[in-house]
Amino acid sequence: MKIEHVAMYVEDLERAKDFFVKYFNAVPNDIYHNKKTDFRSYFLTFDGGARLEIMNRPQITRSSEKSERTGYSHIALSVGSAENVDRLTAELKADGYTVVSEPRTTGDGYYESCIVGFEGNLIEITV
Repeated sequence: MKIEHVAMYVEDLERAKDFFVKYFNAVPNDIYHNKKTDFRSYFLTFDGGARLEIMNRPQITRSSEKSERTGYSHIALSVGSAENVDRLTAELKADGYTVVSEPRTTGDGYYESCIVGFEGNLIEITV
């Protein structure tokens, strides 16, 4: 079995799409728009086949600004090498994103960093 995709609601659909395209080379499909419900979404495909659906409905907004809460915690995206983790973390920091944890090897052996991405979502960048 494999996870087919993960989905998340966002307030600014285009900004979220642009974030994943710019920093993680995601390839979006054409926008889907259900005019009856005003639901909109993109499927973003990453190298290796992983997919993320980003969705928007105007009446759905963030319920909590706290990054530590029940539910999904973060999305981890592999960029292939420690050098790429370092480079992308530096690029995101230079572009104004908050780095929660600088690139490092964790106790369980992962080389990773973590940033606060668009709309307060945690993005883990790993090898």
